[in-house]
Amino acid sequence: MPEAASAQATRAVIGDSEFDRDTALTQREPGVYDIDLSAGWTIINAVNGGYLLAVLGRALADALPHSDPFTVSAHYLTASQPGPAVVRTETVRTGRTLSTGQASLFQRDEQGNEVERIRVLASYGDLDSLPEDVRTTAVPPAMPPMDQCFGPEDGPAPVDGSSEIAGRLMLKLDPATLGWALGKPSGKGEMRAWFGLADGRDPDPLALLLAVDALPPTAFEMGLTGWVPTVELTVHVRCRPAPGPLRVSITTRNLAGGFLEEDAEVWDSAGRLVAQSRQLARVRLS
Repeated sequence: MPEAASAQATRAVIGDSEFDRDTALTQREPGVYDIDLSAGWTIINAVNGGYLLAVLGRALADALPHSDPFTVSAHYLTASQPGPAVVRTETVRTGRTLSTGQASLFQRDEQGNEVERIRVLASYGDLDSLPEDVRTTAVPPAMPPMDQCFGPEDGPAPVDGSSEIAGRLMLKLDPATLGWALGKPSGKGEMRAWFGLADGRDPDPLALLLAVDALPPTAFEMGLTGWVPTVELTVHVRCRPAPGPLRVSITTRNLAGGFLEEDAEVWDSAGRLVAQSRQLARVRLS
């Protein structure tokens, strides 16, 4: 991919990167937007859920009087495919500090019928207006330096289950969570990585919506393989991230009935917890 290959020479900036272009929408009428979902963000031919969340997040940022996502809850109804889509938004409530809206993304099936792919309910505000007081017991994940971690490009062959999205990301996985790639999964539901965009674009709140769903599934390290589709995903954006790479830590404590939860924490280069998420996903049990 030319843009990713030249990332070291020319860093993209927020507003002018592949991520921004591929999440850009065209307003058809107030609250209704058209977009062509890019094939560059697919995993096994399905569009990545974090990329979709960023698309709907951008639509709501335009439709609501506040521009920063605070909490975003999404239900994934059917798998999205690359190609034309329409996003319809609705303002639920507006206030002085928070606005709440909902958005749905639709595509046409093979018979030409409109099918809802994902539905979101979200509250937006102004991250820059939040007080700086922080009282927390959370600590950043202990990870090796980036040059001691490994990405898809470091393997002898493409990572099983990866697809076009791998070329759009700067992903360096903690070796302690890479046993699955060597055929020796640890049995622990853990995945940790340094995260960024391949073209060098710094993170912003919309990129955090992508980051929480961009790592390989924790199911891989539990000895399971195959697609792990998201059923529901809720993200809390806690503050605007500082420039530089993010650290993402994802854990699963309970797999039961063919479903597992994934709890994610995203830490910025200043050592701040900038986003948290929980998702429910299906797994295929052998």
